[in-house]
Amino acid sequence: MTVEKKSTYGSIVVSEAAVASLAGGIITECYGVVGMSSKKVLKDGWAELLKKENYTRGVVVKRTDDGLVIDLYIIVSFGIKISEVVQEAQKKVKYMLEKSLSEPIADVNVFVQGVRVIG
Repeated sequence: MTVEKKSTYGSIVVSEAAVASLAGGIITECYGVVGMSSKKVLKDGWAELLKKENYTRGVVVKRTDDGLVIDLYIIVSFGIKISEVVQEAQKKVKYMLEKSLSEPIADVNVFVQGVRVIG
């Protein structure tokens, strides 16, 4: 799945990995988000905190008739209202991706894989 745009100068193709990396970078800047997590929780129930170069392992990008659907797997900070963190993260990711890609974003689904104490 790629994002393709045609211009008078030629074609622009953005790979799924580039979209996933962009979405991962955006959500990790959101207040209350500790970092990205893998789509698969480790067998003992612990969520692995991903480094910047592995953000694509915590993002799933799908294309639908309405636009792109982004699934994000995150770890949030302890002591913060999770629903507020997720709502603000969804708004920011949707806005920034639509602005950057000029492509409609149908849904931004956020899956909280764990809670971490920072300190």
